[in-house]
Amino acid sequence: MWWFMIGTSFLPVTLVIWSCAAFAISFAIAVLMRHVRPLVPFISDTGTKPPESCIFGLMINLSAFLGLVVMYTRYKLLLTLNERKATINLKLNLPALICGALGCLGMCIVANFQETALRNVHDIGALLAFIMGTVYLVLQSLISIKMMPYHHTALVCYFRSMLAIASVIATIPMIVCYALAVHSNPNLDWKKGTKGYTFQVVSAVCEWLVAFNFNFFFITYIKEFQTFTINVKTVLLQDSHDESYNIL
Repeated sequence: MWWFMIGTSFLPVTLVIWSCAAFAISFAIAVLMRHVRPLVPFISDTGTKPPESCIFGLMINLSAFLGLVVMYTRYKLLLTLNERKATINLKLNLPALICGALGCLGMCIVANFQETALRNVHDIGALLAFIMGTVYLVLQSLISIKMMPYHHTALVCYFRSMLAIASVIATIPMIVCYALAVHSNPNLDWKKGTKGYTFQVVSAVCEWLVAFNFNFFFITYIKEFQTFTINVKTVLLQDSHDESYNIL
């Protein structure tokens, strides 16, 4: 059996590959069509104009769905582990899932509301995606540390913590510099030498950094997801006999 088919490891593997492909494909098309400059555009800029906007919207929507599936699976895994070892503290488990779900909602908003059409809605979605996504990383890192060494090695915990800290550090200048860039150049026409260009570059670099931090974080789930499988249970309700049958 291939390593990515062991357990449920195909879930984070698919999420990471699909998300990276979404960024790469839309970026490549936008550059080839000369819709963006090749030097550090915003991620959203690579999905603003057709045809790349169509591909960007489709792939990011699916990435958001895959991300939610992975987060929910991780949530259920922690609940199952807690049944076996009650010493695991799961107070952060549900808040982490909620933050992750809000981050996925933000991704859908970003994918479906282009900045050139409805910039305010698009910006709200971007803030939701990056802020809630970063909070999710922080909460999951804390959970991993509390579970060490029962379920996580020190290396995994430190790597997750490093990614979470890097995301927090990068998110702050990303938001601040974007606000300054928009204030300096409300038309969003950022070219070298124009007002707000430096702020735009700094914000875009931080944005790409945070986005790939998310992917690197989910890569750390692969080994963990190899340790379990998921069974779907179907329950048939018989009204006449008031009986139920379980099909595994």
